[in-house]
Amino acid sequence: MIKARITVTLKNGVLDPQGKAIEHALSGMGFDGVGLVRQGKVFDVELSESDKAKAEADLKAMCDKLLANTVIENYAVEIA
Repeated sequence: MIKARITVTLKNGVLDPQGKAIEHALSGMGFDGVGLVRQGKVFDVELSESDKAKAEADLKAMCDKLLANTVIENYAVEIA
């Protein structure tokens, strides 16, 4: 069994209205000094695979095909 965490974030230069809304909300709650907030997604995935290289290739394929929009998003795969 292989466990992995995939983090998907917007690429630099892509507008992030949800991050901006969170930034304004934090400021309104009294958290001064918050400069920039960018939001993203986290996926925890368990694979019934014993080959780490195969698992990493499969996880990257999952990101490219479904989990991330690679036109506007970056992703990082961490295998535990």
